[in-house]
Amino acid sequence: MRIYELALVLKPSLSAVQRKKIVTTIKNSLKPAHNVSVASGELKLKDEKEIGERPLTYKIKKENIGYYMDLVFEGEAVIPVNFEKKMLTDENVLRHLLIRRK
Repeated sequence: MRIYELALVLKPSLSAVQRKKIVTTIKNSLKPAHNVSVASGELKLKDEKEIGERPLTYKIKKENIGYYMDLVFEGEAVIPVNFEKKMLTDENVLRHLLIRRK
């Protein structure tokens, strides 16, 4: 069983509905593709923590404050190759950190 932790710093101007939409998009991007036989399952959201707004040490994309979230995924699948690219291209995500716990 693999456990991944994803720490997100989002724009503070996002509403709760917009943050929920980002989490839903992340969950959908972690589902295995239909034509890929390498993935032996899918990663499921095990825990979601909203830490809230915190000041940033330095400006990121002209923002002084970030909204922090912590997501824990669990499953037998591996993270898709293009997941990091999707996180980098999302303008609402200021920073992210993905680690494999176990």
